[in-house]
Amino acid sequence: MSAAFSAGALDPQGVAQHLSPACRAALRLQVQPQVTSTNLLLRRQAEQGAPEGTALLADAQTAGRGRLGRQFYSPEGTGLYLSLLLRPAALPLDRAVHITTMAAVAVCRAIEELGGGPAQIKWVNDVFLHGRKVCGILTESALNAQAGCLDWAVVGIGVNVCPPAGGFPPELDGVAGAVFDTPLPDAKNRLAAAVLGHLWACYTGAPYAAEYRRRSLVVGRQIRVISPAGQRSALALDVDDDCRLLVQYPDGRREALSTGEISIRLAPDPG
Repeated sequence: MSAAFSAGALDPQGVAQHLSPACRAALRLQVQPQVTSTNLLLRRQAEQGAPEGTALLADAQTAGRGRLGRQFYSPEGTGLYLSLLLRPAALPLDRAVHITTMAAVAVCRAIEELGGGPAQIKWVNDVFLHGRKVCGILTESALNAQAGCLDWAVVGIGVNVCPPAGGFPPELDGVAGAVFDTPLPDAKNRLAAAVLGHLWACYTGAPYAAEYRRRSLVVGRQIRVISPAGQRSALALDVDDDCRLLVQYPDGRREALSTGEISIRLAPDPG
């Protein structure tokens, strides 16, 4: 991989110029150079009544978060961090995972659209390129208890656009990768627009479930299912129409996973 390079700074006009007219009309872009967490700040706006389509983008995060409370590495200059506020009408809580899966498909489409290579998805929320994780997704939501559905959802997306100066920290070395390893003009604005455009298309009706299944990195692989009860080995069989991961344990028992965490050992990328 080549030395680190600048992916350019985010700019609201720069992002908007790459969006379709329909997306420009639907989205309300906010761009900041650095934030604590785009998800945290947009959640506060959601609670205060911000409209659907509000999007917060940043060049760096000082307190980026991943699933299960993990820290999300968010260095300045080489990453893209964005969150989008959705107010899905009558979406039951148990189908909230669909927001994460459509975001994963959107990121894969955006990466390939910009020439980043074939992207795959590690269930449920990570995007991989050439055997390395280049994107993590975190969806957080609030329940409308009376209606029994979501009041709002904030989907956060963090992408390693290019390699950081000095490489990734030791705990991520060999695991994390970047979308581009050679300069691409206006990379962040173009990638942000592509991600938002594809995500909005999926959210407003474009099909994505079959593509999510096709892009699965785990189907056919031995995995470890991690839960509060511990870890178990399993074979990943398929992803169903509800984006649940179907697994089979060594005793023959099968299960459809809709939440939780999996870990897999990836074979080295031959390329």
